[in-house]
Amino acid sequence: MNDLTKGNELKTILFFSMPILIGNLFQQLYNIVDSIVVGNFLGKESLAAVGFSFQINSLLVTFSMGITMGTSILVSRCMGEKDLKRVKKIMDTGILFSLVISIFITVIGINFCESILNIFRMPIETISMANVYLKIIFVGVIPTFAYNTLTNILRGMGDSKTATNILIIAMFLNTILDVTFVAIFHMGIAGAAVATVISQFFSWISCMVYINTKYPDFRINIIKLQFDRKELNASLKIGIPTMIQQVFICIGFLTVQYMINGFGTDCIAAYTAASKIDSFAEMPSLNLGKAITNFTAQNLGAEKNDRVKKGNRVAFILCAIISIIVSIVIIVVPEIFIKMFTQDLTVIEIGKGYLRIIAGFYIVFGMMQVVNGILLGHGKTVIPMLASIISLCLLQVPVAICLSQTMFSYKGVWIATPIGWTGGFIIRFTYYYLKIVKNNK
Repeated sequence: MNDLTKGNELKTILFFSMPILIGNLFQQLYNIVDSIVVGNFLGKESLAAVGFSFQINSLLVTFSMGITMGTSILVSRCMGEKDLKRVKKIMDTGILFSLVISIFITVIGINFCESILNIFRMPIETISMANVYLKIIFVGVIPTFAYNTLTNILRGMGDSKTATNILIIAMFLNTILDVTFVAIFHMGIAGAAVATVISQFFSWISCMVYINTKYPDFRINIIKLQFDRKELNASLKIGIPTMIQQVFICIGFLTVQYMINGFGTDCIAAYTAASKIDSFAEMPSLNLGKAITNFTAQNLGAEKNDRVKKGNRVAFILCAIISIIVSIVIIVVPEIFIKMFTQDLTVIEIGKGYLRIIAGFYIVFGMMQVVNGILLGHGKTVIPMLASIISLCLLQVPVAICLSQTMFSYKGVWIATPIGWTGGFIIRFTYYYLKIVKNNK
């Protein structure tokens, strides 16, 4: 376990955030590898099918991370306060709750896959493939929720390396299985989905075995888990607004996907490839935001307010540097990244346009994530939730709908994204400055 309340703030945040970043990059690689293998071996129709399923899978992953964020923050505070008995109660309750929710989602998802695809206007040539892929992916909801719960618990303890190491191994396992099932056994799109689910189960079991071996005081026994309603309420008080925020973000992505689906298979395939690169590029900022959440929570628990301020400043500077570097790389050579997924010239051209518009605003997105992380670390979860809802429902989605009906066509959807980011950042930063910065002067 790492104590985030000691040492140089820059080194502490860097050493804590880097494993989170690497781990989440590898988690993104699950779907990226699926898309690369499917796009190159099975064609753009299969790539489009995987692309839509990726949005559904992202919704499930972010939902699980959001709903267990309260567990992570409470564990961080208890670690700062050295209250280890309460940590065990929070862990058991969080794991039980996550298992129940994931089982429910799995059953519902498998039974309503085709209805979901019809609602979102999937092209007729891709719907049967997407249906197969999505049903298999829903089987992986249980290990995904369980793994993300354990990951959040470990981060709350200050351990951000273990989950990363497990994910790296799982990612290579996924790659090997992808190629084996799709290219050698010719299992089609189902092979890519099965490879992903097997890797997710590996991640979950490995993480649980590690905790039981490394932290005997927090040993996990599924049969003997103890439920504590008080701890669940405390966790959900933080986690539900965070979950709602994440769900609205994903609903925004699904709305965008709905509009993109109306422009045909080429546009869907291009968006699939480009959005994968986009997700990859956004990951440093997202994970810096997660790191500053745990850093802030632990130091507030230890009553080290000056250290919290210094850490927050460091996070802003790091974010600016990283965002600028990533933006330059994406803007200069976008076609290199799109060509990893497909050699279709039309798809490549559409994907390049998407990346060049979005990449210029990564610094806005990054600053938004840092402020978001600081607010969550302070236990201020309602404002980030409201900011997400407002920026999506009143800015990004309406602008996307309007512009996509004009001469901008699908490019109007791209343009709407940074407009939404800007609105979300302004709302969060205004609250942060007025309620935290000014009150602590």
